[in-house]
Amino acid sequence: MRALIADDEPLARRLLAEYLRPHADIELVAEAENGLDAARAITELKPDLVFLDIQMPKLTGLEVLELTGRRDGVIFTTAYDQHALRAFELHAVDYLLKPFAQDRFDAALDRARRLVGQPQPALDRLVAPPPRLTRVLVRDGEGLQVLLVDDIAYIEAQADNVAFHAHGREHLKAQRISELEAQLDPARFVRVHRSFIINLAALQGLEKTDSDAFAARMKNGKRIPISRSGYERLRSAI
Repeated sequence: MRALIADDEPLARRLLAEYLRPHADIELVAEAENGLDAARAITELKPDLVFLDIQMPKLTGLEVLELTGRRDGVIFTTAYDQHALRAFELHAVDYLLKPFAQDRFDAALDRARRLVGQPQPALDRLVAPPPRLTRVLVRDGEGLQVLLVDDIAYIEAQADNVAFHAHGREHLKAQRISELEAQLDPARFVRVHRSFIINLAALQGLEKTDSDAFAARMKNGKRIPISRSGYERLRSAI
């Protein structure tokens, strides 16, 4: 398995690397010293196993999982026990409370070898729903950037991607619009068409079209078609 270590403390990263050394089947492919670098590495390298600290600069470990959508092969390594419940709701393989010894680390690896890549439908039915998205990770040229959900005017489905429209720019992400819809706050984001979700804060008004339907007029001047079911959802929301 290919592994990533994400921790803002150099000594903690060094210790984890030492603990990995006796395990010949684990290859350490990258280290990250903050949450944003961890999110980039997870997105670009797709490691099988992630050793993830919770309290890190730029993004917390929980925010890293929220942004990347990562749900398997994660072992939390932290000095704080209050996040354990949320960690297991996110399908964490294990939760290592610092300081931990080699034998405790080895036990977590054994568990990872059994669980990585296996679906967990029973757990899915028991856990609380995920928190509403507040940020998304999108590509920006050759790199990645964090986009605030509040800054998104509308979202458009494009084949297997979604396009986030914010500040006059379009940001693509490989995701289904139906999956994204379930992660957004329905009081603020409404799916008005099979291909469009709008931010109510960016809505300027409604216009009648030639076909006796409606279009949403956004504050940036964009006209977005509204389906019959989308119109009902919009009426309920506003």
